[in-house]
Amino acid sequence: MADRTSISWTDATWNPLAGCSRVSEGCRNCYAEAMAARFNKPGQWGEGLATMVRTPDGRSAPRWTGEVRFNEGALGQPLRWRKPRRIFVNSTSDLFHEAVPDEWIDKVFAVMALSPQHTFQILTKRPERMREYMQGVQSNIPNLGRMPLERIHLAAAAHMEGDGGVMDMLKERGNVYSLYLDAPWPLHNVWLGVSVEDQVTADVRIPYLLATPAAVRFISAEPLLGPVDLASSIDLPGGYEEVFPLGIPPERRDELEGPKPPRLDWVIVGGESGPRARPMHPDWVRKIRDQCTDAAVPFHFKQWGCHLPAGQTATQSGLWNPSCGSTLFTTVKNAGRRLDGVEHMAFPGVTP
Repeated sequence: MADRTSISWTDATWNPLAGCSRVSEGCRNCYAEAMAARFNKPGQWGEGLATMVRTPDGRSAPRWTGEVRFNEGALGQPLRWRKPRRIFVNSTSDLFHEAVPDEWIDKVFAVMALSPQHTFQILTKRPERMREYMQGVQSNIPNLGRMPLERIHLAAAAHMEGDGGVMDMLKERGNVYSLYLDAPWPLHNVWLGVSVEDQVTADVRIPYLLATPAAVRFISAEPLLGPVDLASSIDLPGGYEEVFPLGIPPERRDELEGPKPPRLDWVIVGGESGPRARPMHPDWVRKIRDQCTDAAVPFHFKQWGCHLPAGQTATQSGLWNPSCGSTLFTTVKNAGRRLDGVEHMAFPGVTP
């Protein structure tokens, strides 16, 4: 975990879980997998989570083992941070990994509910599990729209006992039950997102996201490995122009009658960095940018990675990286985040 980070769309990272496994091509050069394999010696945080293997082409490469570990010592970290932050949850894992029991997810949500000063950003490549969890919890609520006390509070309390002080911290905040009673469901300070890397993963994952109860829904198209038409992933009646396929501007939502159609509230795009990074064509980024502009959806361009399109200038000079190579791109260590000379750093207009 870190109280500060270089990730442009968040302020801090929080890792109550560690460990993962690959699910799609976007995982090929996962930085967390490489880090876990690097720090896998006895007593280090990556022990048992990843290892180095020999690939068919003879090189050595990191691989997750599939083990996921719960870090009780990190669980209460957001409770100690008084200053409001955007917090990326599980940058070294996936909260909705198949090896993660519901009890662990309950504990994470309990801490998020008890930290209303923060905004929590959760990304998953397993949107089916996320939708099942969020809808399953919601279905247990006698009064729809309220948070399930029995499920999350009691499970969290039971599993937090003996965790090294988290329960004591909760007690210092007064009546824990009253805090839960005041919390709406879905939690207003929890943003849920899916990672997509191409049209196939967008078409599969985004519909699950749109069917998931959430205060804010977003996607992270990083690494973007191919063109993505976001409009084609959203199945809404009325057509493209009528319902704003990517999102409904906040100032227009109150004008709609009846149930509000699902929408994306935020889109992040980024290229791949590090050894063997794959280039991202600028036209792929421009198309998503333009769709977001048309639909009034905040667009955040995180980075080019180590491939800068020919003819563009990086925001900062980079070092040549011989592991990256393409005739269409200048290869640098850090190609910056300007798209056609402009930085796009938008966030959803939602505050905790």
